[in-house]
Amino acid sequence: MRSLAAAARRIVVKVGSSLVTNEGRGLDLAAIGEWARQIAELKVQDREVVLVSSGAIAEGMQRLGWTRRPSAVHEQQAAAAVGQMGLIQGYESSFAQFGLHTAQILLTHDDMADRKRYLNARTTLRTLLGLNVIPVINENDTVVTEEIKVGDNDTLGALVASLIEADVLIILTDQAGLYTGDPRRDPAATFVQHAKAGDPALEAMAGGAGSDLGKGGMLTKILAAKRAARGGVSTIIASGREPSVLLRLAAGEVIGTHLQADPLSLAARKQWLADHVQVRGTLTLDDGAARVIRRDGKSLLPIGVVACHGEFERGAVVTCLSVDGKEIARGLVNYSAQETQRILRKPSSEIEAILGYVEEPELIHRDNLVLL
Repeated sequence: MRSLAAAARRIVVKVGSSLVTNEGRGLDLAAIGEWARQIAELKVQDREVVLVSSGAIAEGMQRLGWTRRPSAVHEQQAAAAVGQMGLIQGYESSFAQFGLHTAQILLTHDDMADRKRYLNARTTLRTLLGLNVIPVINENDTVVTEEIKVGDNDTLGALVASLIEADVLIILTDQAGLYTGDPRRDPAATFVQHAKAGDPALEAMAGGAGSDLGKGGMLTKILAAKRAARGGVSTIIASGREPSVLLRLAAGEVIGTHLQADPLSLAARKQWLADHVQVRGTLTLDDGAARVIRRDGKSLLPIGVVACHGEFERGAVVTCLSVDGKEIARGLVNYSAQETQRILRKPSSEIEAILGYVEEPELIHRDNLVLL
């Protein structure tokens, strides 16, 4: 069996704090440079890569001369703010050696929960990838209000992978992968090379929620793989200290634990959209727009909308009506109600002139539109 990364064109790579900071001893520029080299080679192979990196707090502690991780949230936030400077500087200088630019993206879980911010983040990341830039993502630890938990970036990596519809999430850690038990305590524990993401047995293998092994360790990675699988993204958990691990995985070599996600059809995502989201407004379509949406599965353009009702923001779910008032579709809208009122019946080429900017050429992209 080949690596899950072999055919991947869009890859999210998450690197853990222990790897980035050499077990907390300071930013490991040699390791960062090595990942930059591998990612630069993946770019040559025409692959898109997004990097999710931990390490800001650990680097901040090093810069501040703190030997023990603070328990107070405001001190953790201060350490993150200081450490983020060194972290992004290390990535920028390393990738610059290979002629690549990086972009710093700081996210919180709220950014993923709010539909408007979710769409904004997705658009920004897709634009950066189109510009051949390497996005370096971290949780915005300087502003989160709840305690900063070890392993949060595993979850963030899964959220980002679903956000950009990645082909695979690669979680690099200081462990070889998942074992059936703790090999330090169980001599009968065996290595898990292949499994189905989301299998409940994997969580038990990782130690369960209350075990020492699971706290901030393998369990968060198994749960992240489960979350990524909901978006149809498979996950690889492998050692970041394995030589040329990213290139070898991309070449088809099976390294670490590969957790296969069931292919998520577009129909399944659209069914979720149809069944589980509250509608915020309505758009009335002319006969031509209704016809191409029904028959050809096209996106909805502003020129095909004759009326807009309701109060909604970008990212809200709206229903699409035919001229006789029949609901024919619903989807995630790219513009607010106020903006939609200004651009309806207008060609997409005029959006920027009317609004002063353009978010997307479509009012609703076909990937976010479900027929009813």
